[in-house]
Amino acid sequence: MGTKEDKLSWWQFSLFGVGCTIGTGFFLGSSIAIKKSGGLVLIIFLLAALATLFVYEALAQMTAKHPEKGSFRTYAKEAFGRWAGFSMGWVYWSSEMLILGSSLTAIGLFSQYWFPGVPLWIFAAGYSVLALLVVILGSSGINKAENLFAVVKIAAIVMFIVVAGFALIKGSGSAQSVTESVSEWGGAGWMGAWRGLLYAFYAFSGIEVMGFMAMNLSKPKEAPKAGRVMLIVVTLLYMLSIGLALLFITKDHLTLDKSPLILPLSSLGLPILVHILNGVLIVAGFSILVASLYGVSTMLSALSDDGDAPAWLAKKKGKRQLPLYALAVNTAGLCISIVLALVMPKSIFEHITTAGGLVLLYTWLFVLITYLKLLKPKIGGQIKSWVAMVLIAAAVSGILAEKSGRAGFWTSLLIVVIVLLITWMMNRKWAQKGTT
Repeated sequence: MGTKEDKLSWWQFSLFGVGCTIGTGFFLGSSIAIKKSGGLVLIIFLLAALATLFVYEALAQMTAKHPEKGSFRTYAKEAFGRWAGFSMGWVYWSSEMLILGSSLTAIGLFSQYWFPGVPLWIFAAGYSVLALLVVILGSSGINKAENLFAVVKIAAIVMFIVVAGFALIKGSGSAQSVTESVSEWGGAGWMGAWRGLLYAFYAFSGIEVMGFMAMNLSKPKEAPKAGRVMLIVVTLLYMLSIGLALLFITKDHLTLDKSPLILPLSSLGLPILVHILNGVLIVAGFSILVASLYGVSTMLSALSDDGDAPAWLAKKKGKRQLPLYALAVNTAGLCISIVLALVMPKSIFEHITTAGGLVLLYTWLFVLITYLKLLKPKIGGQIKSWVAMVLIAAAVSGILAEKSGRAGFWTSLLIVVIVLLITWMMNRKWAQKGTT
């Protein structure tokens, strides 16, 4: 718990949420969503935003009633027992490690725009070392920096919207008419939208981090309002920017290693703005990498504090009391991402994004189940929860409809099976000790 001076107002909390949400999942992951869904990408982003809102509201209502440091992990433990808190914590840790790898890969791909001859694994290794140094040397300023980077990311997207909108009104030769755009992007159909839904969800990943930070709100009851405002702003920015981008790019030009916001500026012949935006993408992605690395290391240390991880992971070192042992374990995960970037650089982003996004959605699904169990909401809350669960199920099942997504699906399933197997063994041990 922080001091009174450390507490956040609801709008500061909203800004923090923007910083946690807008990242490589949108700037690069939206390319996959567009590629698979075509023009229906706007609809699936709207559906993903709606489901995300319902998940966040469930989490925020639990937080408002009973603020807890462990957030959804603690609530799962209260609702179903120690096994639920244990499995929830480790499934979430697994998703975050995959998302760290996805962010690391995306930053490397953005950097290759300037240095195409440099192998992806070198960028992955370099940014990993830099992120670790920032966490070790400057962790105290990470939360404040997240708000600054939120403003930078919002400004970059607004800049794109203004420039693309002006070019459209001016009648730039590189822009398609709305009719041409519908013809160009309308062929994917609902099957394509089904396959792309997961990647729309992925652009909203980060709302669960707000659950961990909600204890710092001066008025925890304002958590639902803060989340609603944040998601409305983010959804509007996403819809406007992607909608305009579709008017300037074609299927042939869209690639999974470039942001869909970069391509329109290139086609308009605005190299300075392209370089500025690319720099923002790198800085924004790196900021999320640092914040996520610190956050997931702290969470791993918290698992250890509760006896749900080896005791030595809870040990902290130095004046800043950093969880260095937990950080070392997570560094091993980054090393795996570097090796993957070396072995399969062309397909790594989609595979890691798919697996990470799926495991995260499993966590969201359990948040909703916990909410229904703990708070027993009225009919309105129940309907919202079931709508969100249906949309999450659609996103998960849509991955199986395409061969390229199945590797990520089976990876995510393997992670869950391993966690459940370990949970089952631990539950037997706890039962013997009477600590379930």
